[in-house]
Amino acid sequence: MTLFMIGIGLNNERDISLKGLDAINKSSYVFLENYTSKMNCRVEKLEKLYGKKINPADRDLVEKNSDEILNKALDKNVSFLVAGDVFSATTHVDLFLRAREKGINIRIIHNSSILTAVGIVGLELYKFGKTASLPFFEKSFIPETPYTVIFENKKRGLHTLVLLDIKKDKERFMSVNKGLIQLLELEKKLGKKIILSDSKIIGCARLGSERKVIKYGKVKDLLEFDFGKPLHCIIVPGKLHFMEEKMLEIWK
Repeated sequence: MTLFMIGIGLNNERDISLKGLDAINKSSYVFLENYTSKMNCRVEKLEKLYGKKINPADRDLVEKNSDEILNKALDKNVSFLVAGDVFSATTHVDLFLRAREKGINIRIIHNSSILTAVGIVGLELYKFGKTASLPFFEKSFIPETPYTVIFENKKRGLHTLVLLDIKKDKERFMSVNKGLIQLLELEKKLGKKIILSDSKIIGCARLGSERKVIKYGKVKDLLEFDFGKPLHCIIVPGKLHFMEEKMLEIWK
């Protein structure tokens, strides 16, 4: 039978494609990956529209016990739902490869993701460099990689998308404000003058939603701005074309 890996978009139950909905209707089992992102609706709303019971799939199930999903696809249709697009997270590539090893037929159904939705701010997508992930700092864990990625991109004139940490099991989602505080902490430590209080960046919340928030301004001003509910992300601009500058003016 078939493992359908389905992107369901960024906002709510209505973002799924018709292809995705058709695949779910054909499936005996439906799983929702629930640790790399968060939809702006409850699972009950997904179940009501999709007409199927949805089984939550946490990190342990997908990465350590994936046979519980894949073995069902040996003789039944199984849908594996992912917020955003299927391959926005590398963990889903691993599931794909495991399914291939078992000889399971796989069908991929794409959707929008944060990697494309950031185009709304007006920066040219092909001028984005490597994406940075910013985790919550702990006393013994203050990684410098996010800062280094921004620095390397800036040297090349490229924009940086900074994905902010999600701890879904604890319902803890990093805000733009917290992310900026941590980047300023790294700036103080590493001192390359790329994230200063007067640096201009873009803070975003709930992209893909009608309730999206986009704010362009100095770090010190965005620190005081309430971006509201998750999910949030930060964009650090590189070298700007005049059309990009014109678009950013909208979000001041």
